[in-house]
Amino acid sequence: QSGYFSSMFSGSWKESSMNVIELEIPDQNIDVEALQVAFGSLYRDDVLINPSRVVALLAAACMLQLDGLIQQCGETMKETITAQTVCGYYNAAGTYGLDSVKKKCLEWLLNNLMTHQSVGLFKELSINLMKQLISSSNLFVLQVEMDVYTALKKWMFLQLVPSWNGSFKQVLTEADAWFAERRREFGGEVAFLESAQGSAFLPVFAHLRLQYIISDLASARIVERDALLPSEWLSSVYKQQWFAMLRAEQDNDIGPQEINKEELEGNSMRCGRKLAKDGDYCWRWTGFNFGLDLLVTYTNRYIIFKRNTLNQPCSGSVSLQPRRSIAFRLRLASFDCSGKMICSRTTGYQILTLEKDQEQIVMNLDSRLLTFPLYICCNFLYTSPEKRADS
Repeated sequence: QSGYFSSMFSGSWKESSMNVIELEIPDQNIDVEALQVAFGSLYRDDVLINPSRVVALLAAACMLQLDGLIQQCGETMKETITAQTVCGYYNAAGTYGLDSVKKKCLEWLLNNLMTHQSVGLFKELSINLMKQLISSSNLFVLQVEMDVYTALKKWMFLQLVPSWNGSFKQVLTEADAWFAERRREFGGEVAFLESAQGSAFLPVFAHLRLQYIISDLASARIVERDALLPSEWLSSVYKQQWFAMLRAEQDNDIGPQEINKEELEGNSMRCGRKLAKDGDYCWRWTGFNFGLDLLVTYTNRYIIFKRNTLNQPCSGSVSLQPRRSIAFRLRLASFDCSGKMICSRTTGYQILTLEKDQEQIVMNLDSRLLTFPLYICCNFLYTSPEKRADS
């Protein structure tokens, strides 16, 4: 049954003629208890796997090449992913080649990173894993991109000061104080991510969608005050947004006209909300959105987008062009208390063209999706991608 012993006892290996064999156990994840369970699985059809022991058992099963037990460990891991186990499972799945488990852990983190934050989880999340999460258009962002920046600030602090063990509610205050001390040390001449301590985190922060942070005054002031980001990053995005505004105002850019999936996945605005219970809700994600004041409404099991032009007060400038287009994707999902997805639905990427004060139903919720709390996550692209000079 075991490929490990099958090869050892056949052929010309010296072990095939020995009466007593001393096994070398090179994997530190394997302990005596895991070996006992793995050997026991050779003599019984069913093995009860304790989730707290599954990584050690998987390591033993892989060493002994017990394919059935490896598969059973993988299924146990998929069913028991939580904030406490997800990072350990992800790392183990990478070590022992369980791609389906690794994918499931990544999906869990994309869905729950913004809602299941904790000191323990943030200490365990590696730089490479966090980079994957922050770069993804599938990250469930609650509420806006600025909240992603704030989460990264907390995470970086806990990575740099792993001995800190206070309440998660205190992390932001402690992080702000710690980074303020670094600013005083640097004399305001260098951004933290350009320092020796911060440079390792550059690839993660590089995937923040800064254009949706600096479009809000309060958020822009916080980012400038923190001085975590290289000044070249900010000046570049200020310039990019200025030209986008000029195109919207002077070149009559009416928004995206076709689905550019690469542009949407890399540059769309990520935002979302949690619906604690059924009822009527209306949101507008504030910030400079190039004259398109979009209202998102949940009512009577419908999700409705409305271009607000004249009917209601607007917090920013409003385009009076007869028609404006927006590229979007709307996702809804409900989860159980451990973060496991119960059900989900998506519109996929679409183009929606709206006249002044026009509203459009973009999703009708059936009863299967009305499991509360319900999470709504949107990706928006308000302007056309910048045309290349040679096109």
